[in-house]
Amino acid sequence: MAENKHARSRVAVVGTGAIGTAVARRLLGGGHEVVVWNRTANRTSGAVDAGASAAGSVAEAASSSDLILLTLTDHAAVRDCLDRLDAEVSGRTIVALATGTADDAREAARRVTALGAHYLDAGLQTSPEMIGTDAATILYSGSRTAFEEHRATLGLLSEPRFVGDAPDAAAIWDLALFGVWYDAQLGLLRALDTVQAAGIDVAGFSSTAAGQLGHVVSAVPDTVSEVERADYPRGPANLAEHLVVLRHLIELRAGRPLGDGGLAPVADRIQRLIADGREAEGLTATIG
Repeated sequence: MAENKHARSRVAVVGTGAIGTAVARRLLGGGHEVVVWNRTANRTSGAVDAGASAAGSVAEAASSSDLILLTLTDHAAVRDCLDRLDAEVSGRTIVALATGTADDAREAARRVTALGAHYLDAGLQTSPEMIGTDAATILYSGSRTAFEEHRATLGLLSEPRFVGDAPDAAAIWDLALFGVWYDAQLGLLRALDTVQAAGIDVAGFSSTAAGQLGHVVSAVPDTVSEVERADYPRGPANLAEHLVVLRHLIELRAGRPLGDGGLAPVADRIQRLIADGREAEGLTATIG
């Protein structure tokens, strides 16, 4: 990532697990002063050894910095840290780099705003070793003003992407991306489980499975266009034809350890669409 060419400032990093330590090291490498705090004090040693200073409390770390990064495991830890903020943080920016729900983000934003500070929620689509590389993706939402003010500093961690003024936008985007991975990975695992249980060669099946996943990926632009236009052409099959296949899959997957992948509600949805005279539409119609 590009180095910060703007004036260096002190940044507080609250939480020095793997992500927090990587963030602190990257900021130090970018020329910033970094103050760290962790509930278990001896876990700050990696960041301190790299040049950070250790604060005695969350409040001490926050009061010394204009930008406060809460690099924590979840929003329960975020709430705990906000409970400890008895210092003046008015005008400062607090960023929650923790996986959470939309409700978590909205609640954190409400509490931070009540303290007179600016709030940014962050969705991390990255691992500690990717911090500071072009492979890192971090999504931000909330105070656009605060994002623009600290864009250069945040740019040391990843190519920063602002995804919305609503504080929960990054959380929703983040979880939706995780959902894409889980749906694809679990779909593959269901298929492998099914063919293996039937005595079919899993390795031989896998090459055809990769092709099917490739069809989904290559069709993303067309699928997005259909969703945006609310126009659902037939594609490879119409809804009636899809329903036949889905019912076969539900039967095939019955009793398997990973279930049917939620196909039963989809089949019910398609049946209602067909009853409404939409049989000729394609699968994308299920969300329209």
